[in-house]
Amino acid sequence: MSATRQQRLGEYMAEKGFSAVAVNAGPSLTYLTGLHFHLMERPVVIVFTLADDPTIILPKLEQAKLDHLPFPARVYAYGESPAEWSNTFHDALERLNLSGREVGVEPRQLRLLEYDYLRLACGNAKFNDGSEIFAALRSIKDTEEIASMRKAVAIAEAALEATLPMVKIGVAEKDIASELFLQLIRHGSDTTLPFSPIVSGGPNGANPHAQPSARQLVAGDLLVIDWGANSGGYMSDITRTFAVGKIDAEAEKIHKIVQQANAAGRAAGRPGLSCGAVDKTTRKVIEEAGYGQFFTHRTGHGIGMECHEEPYMRGDNKQILEAGMTYTVEPGIYLAGRNGVRIEDDVLMTADGAESLSTMSREIRVVG
Repeated sequence: MSATRQQRLGEYMAEKGFSAVAVNAGPSLTYLTGLHFHLMERPVVIVFTLADDPTIILPKLEQAKLDHLPFPARVYAYGESPAEWSNTFHDALERLNLSGREVGVEPRQLRLLEYDYLRLACGNAKFNDGSEIFAALRSIKDTEEIASMRKAVAIAEAALEATLPMVKIGVAEKDIASELFLQLIRHGSDTTLPFSPIVSGGPNGANPHAQPSARQLVAGDLLVIDWGANSGGYMSDITRTFAVGKIDAEAEKIHKIVQQANAAGRAAGRPGLSCGAVDKTTRKVIEEAGYGQFFTHRTGHGIGMECHEEPYMRGDNKQILEAGMTYTVEPGIYLAGRNGVRIEDDVLMTADGAESLSTMSREIRVVG
């Protein structure tokens, strides 16, 4: 699999005019090599070129991870003293003759730490945004990736069902979030979650990215729960909104509107349609209901090895949907000081249209 992905990388590099790409610890490195490193104070960089085997620069303490490397590579390992790291980068990269050439990097991933070592070792190389290459590689999921995402969704849904019995009037948001975290791990999620669960009731639900607080649930709250699991390095990201006891007419109304917008957005996707069109179809439902100003974010984002990745479901995005892409549809209405609603699903683009990987009921559900 690594060889096939690296071959595709080379094809995209040639198409975009890059002589090399440099990746540091993160999802793209794992995608291309099967290796797992975390961002730390010691840099890990792999440089891919069109003509040579990959060049791997890493600390000696991580070198054992290469014992069963499934592809040929040139390995340069450095010791604990930072004084020697620059020399190791120079020794590794001098032979590649990258001075004056185009080198692709990931702006959202590459830190100044790695960039400085690369820049000093590669002379006058031109480091440019290679995001399009990595997006093209990773946005189309294969069957194994999709299977992992299905499992991540199943884990997440089962974990929330196991959590809901403790959701009652008087229970604090952070206590629900803590229980949900435990249930995610118990139901099989990898310990590195896509994000910490968001549990926000009543006025806190009007903040799309609220932090769970000590606020206790009260009757009449809408309760927004946004959570996800990690299965084999692939993520899920789902949101459901619940009623805490009896809610008022407007709360019922905005939940129904968001539910309809979510359904429209999920149904809209098909190969050949732009990402922007999915956003506009979803947003139209909320705008026509008179709540357009309260839908304050894009309709969704790509999902896979990262919780947020390409493609992005926003109105100005002309990127065309293709079979194998996975993304979220997550419309919301946020009424400051009162309540908020969001309903989010993970969607797979098939040859025939959109399939929702998440299936948990989107109807209003009373808890507490």
